[in-house]
Amino acid sequence: MNILFVTPECAPYVKTGGLGDVSAALPATLASLGHDVQVLMPAYRGVKVAGEIGDGVELPAWGPWPAAQLVPVKVENGVTMQLLACPSLYQRSGGPYVDAGGRDYQDNALRFGLLSRVGALVGTVHSPLRGWVADVVHANDWPCGLAPLYLAQSRLISPQEPTAASVLTIHNLAFQGTFDMATADPLGVPGHWRGLEGVEFWGQLSMLKGGIQFADAITTVSPTYAREIQTPEHGIGFDGILRARAARLRGILNGIDTRVWNPAQDALLPHRFQRDDLSGKAACKAALQARAGLRGDPAAMLFAVVSRITPQKGIDLVLQNLPRLLSSGAQLVVLGQGDPALQQALREAADRHPKQVAVTLGFDEGLAHLIEAGADVFLMPSRFEPCGLNQMYSQAYGTPPIVAPVGGLLDSVTDASADPVRGTGFVMTGADGEGLADALARAQRAWRQPQEWRRIQANGMARHFGWEDSAMQYLDVYQRARAAGSAAPASL
Repeated sequence: MNILFVTPECAPYVKTGGLGDVSAALPATLASLGHDVQVLMPAYRGVKVAGEIGDGVELPAWGPWPAAQLVPVKVENGVTMQLLACPSLYQRSGGPYVDAGGRDYQDNALRFGLLSRVGALVGTVHSPLRGWVADVVHANDWPCGLAPLYLAQSRLISPQEPTAASVLTIHNLAFQGTFDMATADPLGVPGHWRGLEGVEFWGQLSMLKGGIQFADAITTVSPTYAREIQTPEHGIGFDGILRARAARLRGILNGIDTRVWNPAQDALLPHRFQRDDLSGKAACKAALQARAGLRGDPAAMLFAVVSRITPQKGIDLVLQNLPRLLSSGAQLVVLGQGDPALQQALREAADRHPKQVAVTLGFDEGLAHLIEAGADVFLMPSRFEPCGLNQMYSQAYGTPPIVAPVGGLLDSVTDASADPVRGTGFVMTGADGEGLADALARAQRAWRQPQEWRRIQANGMARHFGWEDSAMQYLDVYQRARAAGSAAPASL
């Protein structure tokens, strides 16, 4: 198949979260399976893609959008990156979505409306890619949410012309791409698709809702999250819409790039190791303690967090349980950034206990790898987690994770207390302070039993979290989407 993967970010060029990792690994795996995969992403300021650069294709000014250009870059993993160059929209001093002050760009609707519009165009006979037409347009999250709507519109306008199937993946339902309904005019959303059966969400236009309503298939990043978002508790107002489209909704657990996250060949580690020889892991723990300024004590149980510092990630629960951990002689290392109040609380804890608590605000790829390798336990007490990747990295690196019983965490960690033979980590009894306290106590008891702990480590390191199985599931979704026909009935 010709597969166009439309995304607002792709690692290592642009990454704000798990979507960036998925946008790199899934297309590469699909290409390795023999499919022709192209990734469409905005050419943000500072993006430098290594590879063979082809001739650009000019895109004329279109409605509210200025003239743009598609610049193809053949990268080493067999994927072609199509960089959507439009300097007035994408050459900004801030990030992909927010300015240098952390505020949403005022014209995000137009910025990502263009991304969606061009993505849909590549799935029609009017594709600008010189004879290359997508069989499937795979749109990701709200910034690409209008692509399925535009494809449905093309089908209705030209029913005799072939049009690509549309797939929408929801990586995090909390981000819904809502804008004033007045943006529907410049975005070209037909009037009869601006109501409850279309893009309207509490009087506003939701780009994500547009994708959900019109996609031929909808996926999300774990089976449990697919069920959770159909409930009022986790649906964030979209649960009824998703239940109505449940027949086309499927949860597929994300994978990890095992070329990057593999302790036996990780170039970012001072010492490498593997399942049958963990001596390098002990050396990584010593290196982590030294780098973080912690007491160099192999007998101190070292807990770790690499995360956005937000209540959603349960950082407040970690702080709630920190006195108990420290009184037991344990250590904590944290890498991340986010909520100012939580950051300040972590800083204060580090100031009070400099040999037991270390906090690095920001992001450091090398330190993230060292933490995964050197920590004894990884903490992910998230209140909700569509998929999560760090719990997979942790198991691969022999660092049993403590996770909340939600989303992809529940799908990817086997509780060692409930299943001592196959356990790979510790699942909290609830996504709250008591649930974390209980899991911490169980982990500490197991750690004091070296034979039991080695079994948990070995089980986790034996897990296969590569993308191959997930990619095969996506191919099945693509085939079903192609067979599904029109994404929306003509009556809309």
